[in-house]
Amino acid sequence: MEITAVPGGQHDLTRRWVVSAIVGIAICYGLWQFQTVASIATAHHAVEAGHGATAAHAEHAAHEAPTPAAYSIIPFAGLLLCIALLPLFHFSEEWWEHNHNRLLVAVGCGALTLLYFAFIYGHGVLDHTSHEMSAPGWSAALTVLRNAMLVEYIPFIVLLFSLYVISGGIAIEGHLVGRPKLNTGFIAVGALMASLIGTTGAAMLMIRPLLKANANRKYVVHTVVFFIFAACNTGGCLLPIGDPPLFLGFLRGVDFFWTLKLWPQWLAMNGSLLVVYYLWDTWRYRHEDRSAVETQPQRPQPFAIRGGINFLWLFGVIFCVALLDPSKAVPGTHYHAPVYFREIVMLALTGMSLLSTSAAIRKQNSFNYEAIIEVAALFIGIFICMQAPIQILHTYGPSLGIDKSWQFYWGTGLLSSFLDNAPTYVVFFETAKTIPTDAATVAGVAEPSLIAISLGAVFMGAMTYIGNGPNFMVKSIAEKNNVRMPSFFGYMAYSCAVLFPLSLLLTWVFLV
Repeated sequence: MEITAVPGGQHDLTRRWVVSAIVGIAICYGLWQFQTVASIATAHHAVEAGHGATAAHAEHAAHEAPTPAAYSIIPFAGLLLCIALLPLFHFSEEWWEHNHNRLLVAVGCGALTLLYFAFIYGHGVLDHTSHEMSAPGWSAALTVLRNAMLVEYIPFIVLLFSLYVISGGIAIEGHLVGRPKLNTGFIAVGALMASLIGTTGAAMLMIRPLLKANANRKYVVHTVVFFIFAACNTGGCLLPIGDPPLFLGFLRGVDFFWTLKLWPQWLAMNGSLLVVYYLWDTWRYRHEDRSAVETQPQRPQPFAIRGGINFLWLFGVIFCVALLDPSKAVPGTHYHAPVYFREIVMLALTGMSLLSTSAAIRKQNSFNYEAIIEVAALFIGIFICMQAPIQILHTYGPSLGIDKSWQFYWGTGLLSSFLDNAPTYVVFFETAKTIPTDAATVAGVAEPSLIAISLGAVFMGAMTYIGNGPNFMVKSIAEKNNVRMPSFFGYMAYSCAVLFPLSLLLTWVFLV
């Protein structure tokens, strides 16, 4: 993935196209979705009001339907292996860098899953919007597609797109010197902002000024690695917008503010990372040429934040996620926001960001859409393919032998290290729902298990470059700034030396 500056004229043209597309989507939403939105919203209201007899019957029928065959997970496993392995081999690395090839692989794997439900499965599938069972055959395949795209993919990708574009309009300027205290402060702010504006937003906002502050240092790799640990992963567990897996949990009924209960673990993990980093960077700084690092330019650039209006749009996105969930009443009212109204408002805020921010700021940030297009392309296939393993886990979840918090943490965490942490979270979330418990539940999951699953997905997504989307994005930006980042296994040497012991300590303190 190449992050390069785009000429100012091209920025203006792209901005016009994106804003026009957002306006077109809003018009289509108003003209074409009106009746559909009303009917879906009515179905949500009926279920919540206790009039969901039909939905309850459909849910029962869904549990009675046969489980998909074990081989139906092959497309899902194949797609995740492609994501993990194709960037690592010389013969496929360049081919995989093109987003149309990623989309081809993702759509191909998704098509195999749909063909399985159309021609082999032979039974109906529960529609998550109408709460009715479909007919077998193509109707079942279309229902799987609808569940994947309408219920999960659209809310997921619109949130990421909004955070990515809006944060790309904020530039931090000034003559900063990468001393240990400053670098530690940058990583700490990144970890905090990760929960507020998402790991994607925090990473894109903070990595460029951090690299600029360390431009004259010889030893920078460890700083970028710890930034990936904290800002791209472990800092994002306090709110659902912080990390994609937590947002998927929010879409499955977890309360928006429930994740604030994770603050002790958040503080312990991120505090430990900052202490380790500060000691490490202090030792490294002793071997730097301080005269070169701390030389003041003839005309030092004053500290400034450009594009500050985008903080307003970012907080608008947060309020959209918190207040406009169509399955819940707006706090203090009996009003339910129409389905997709939340996404339309977030896109409108994104359009406002593009219109209110100078193209020069995005050019300064080397902003383009390649990274978010990559995520959008891959997750089309991921959301379709994971429908089969989710159904299987509903049946076989209790027999996996995972019923303790620490088991959920390490099960979720180890898979999140080598696969994408968002679908991994979903798999263990659905598994936990099938296990009987006497503990208090959240969205049908025992709270201790949900804590462990959430922490495992967020914290251990930092173990490899492929564990979370922003990891590779930061690696690419660093390499474009002449930082020679470690290989896949070189990065794992850092994570195994730092994150693995901290996870063991966290398990002993909080989960045993």
